[in-house]
Amino acid sequence: MPQIIAIDYGSKRTGLATTDDMQIIASPLDTVATKDLISFLKNYTILNKVETFVIGEPKRLHGESSEIEVQIKKFITKIEDTFPLITIHRIDERFTSKIAFNTMIASGISKKKRQDKGIIDKISATIILQDFLQTKSS
Repeated sequence: MPQIIAIDYGSKRTGLATTDDMQIIASPLDTVATKDLISFLKNYTILNKVETFVIGEPKRLHGESSEIEVQIKKFITKIEDTFPLITIHRIDERFTSKIAFNTMIASGISKKKRQDKGIIDKISATIILQDFLQTKSS
C-alpha cells in the first residue's frame, strides 16, 4: 500500500511526516527548508510510493484562514502540477504546534532540544497525519 505524507507548511521550513506502508502509523519524516520542499518530495516519491499528500490548513481560533494560507495555495498549485497522480487533502491544523510542544515536554525532551523549531514542525506534521488517519478510518 502506498504511503501518505503530511506537510506542515511554513514560510521558512516545513515539517513532514509519513505513514508506514500499511497506513497505520504516522511518524516524523524530516524538516526541510521550504525553498527545497518540491525537490525533496520529488526525490522521496522516486524512492517511495506515495498516494496522498495531507496539507495542514492553518486557521485562527474562530475558523478564519491564517495569512500563510495564500502561500500554501500557491504551493498546492505547484504540487498539483508536479505530482498530478497524488491526491491532496487538507486538514485543520489548529493547535498542532502547541500539542507538539506539550508532547515534547511529556516525552522528557530536554529544554534545549525543545527550542529546535524543526523538531516541533516534524511532530506537528505527525499530529496532522494522525488526525487524517483517524478521520479516514471513521
